[in-house]
Amino acid sequence: MIFFGIILLILGLITLIMRPMLSEEDKFTEDKDGQLKKTASKAPAWLLMFTRRVSTTILISGLTLITLPNLFFWAEPGYQYFLVYPSGKKSAIMTEGIKFRGFAKITPWQKFIDVKVVNPGDDTDEIEGQMEPIPIRFIDQVTATTKLSTRFQLPADKESFIELAIEFRSLQNLAQNTLIPTVREVVSNTGYMFAAQDYISGSASDFRVSIEEQLKDGAFSVEKTEYRDTVITAIEQGDREIKEVQTRYEVNKRKDENGLFIRIPHDINENNIIVAQVIVDDVVLEQVFKQRLEAQRDESAKRQLEQQKIKTAKDAQARIIAEGERDKAAERVTQEKEQVKALISIETKLKQEETNKKLAAIALETERLKATAQKVKADAESYQNAKLVSAGLTPQQQAELQKQIAIGVAQQVAKIKFPTTMIISGGDDGGTPLEALIGAAMTKQLTSAGKGGN
Repeated sequence: MIFFGIILLILGLITLIMRPMLSEEDKFTEDKDGQLKKTASKAPAWLLMFTRRVSTTILISGLTLITLPNLFFWAEPGYQYFLVYPSGKKSAIMTEGIKFRGFAKITPWQKFIDVKVVNPGDDTDEIEGQMEPIPIRFIDQVTATTKLSTRFQLPADKESFIELAIEFRSLQNLAQNTLIPTVREVVSNTGYMFAAQDYISGSASDFRVSIEEQLKDGAFSVEKTEYRDTVITAIEQGDREIKEVQTRYEVNKRKDENGLFIRIPHDINENNIIVAQVIVDDVVLEQVFKQRLEAQRDESAKRQLEQQKIKTAKDAQARIIAEGERDKAAERVTQEKEQVKALISIETKLKQEETNKKLAAIALETERLKATAQKVKADAESYQNAKLVSAGLTPQQQAELQKQIAIGVAQQVAKIKFPTTMIISGGDDGGTPLEALIGAAMTKQLTSAGKGGN
């Protein structure tokens, strides 16, 4: 815009300056638009295109284009601007958009500044503060290098920003002379507050938080205590002596009367710079400590393996015991089942015997009742007969009774079969019984034959 303004300004000046070059002998006629038409002239032909009014308009347009950027400017997002007016007054623009500058000199500042440990080959175009890895020493004398990434935000109020812009003059001065040295100092001092063994055992997040808190609110005031532990040879040895003396340190944060941590301010919080982000990318421990960790890891792995074996053996033992208990329980249940069956059988027999006993008692009682009934009946018949005899029979009854007796005797006699052959033995010389039986059989046959001939 300024370039085009300068061109228009020069063109307007040239046309106004060269207007007197038009000769009096030149004749012009004006048309309806107010432009002159040359009828006869010695001046350049292109100069006749510009009237005084056109040249003045071009001159004013050029001046406007030149002065307009010095009156207004575009504030980009993500930037803050420090302004110094021709009168020496200082101001700041904290927001984006079209802003009035009034011929002031503008110095742009990025709102966020990145300070980071970079590795060879990393893209560093958008990193304002590039650092080397930060060496630290833990409280247990283990050394390491720390890789850190931080982001800072410029003060949000105009007064603090103006003071910072005046003091440091440029973003590079702020990053190189304040931010990077402060970060390195805080990280180095934080290493003395932790032990390397604790760091690898779960205090990594506490390490990062401690760095962030000290960058935001100032470094902790600490008190360091030294302890010396004497290691003596084993008691089994005859001549006991000092084997070594181990030195250990303990760091405690100091507190004031109100119980708050005592802080030591640094340039970051004194200039109201806001700590937006702190990331510990990596902590590279020394090689000797790594080898010691590997040895501890191997021992730990062996110990875990042995513990696993012990646990497996205990599990196997528990399994065997459990199986034995299971078998005993099964056998106990089987025996109890047999006992229950025997008891049930005995109880069944007892119940059966008891039932039979009850049935026998009932049968006995029944027979007794039957016998009693028969006795009663017999007694009744005997009584009746006795009464009848004592009373005497009538002649008709006696005749009927004798008749019945005679008929019965005759019927019984008729049923008797008498032998038709009789053999009489002749005393002792009559032969044996077998001979008598043979003779009887032959006689029977002869008799049967005689009856057949007749």
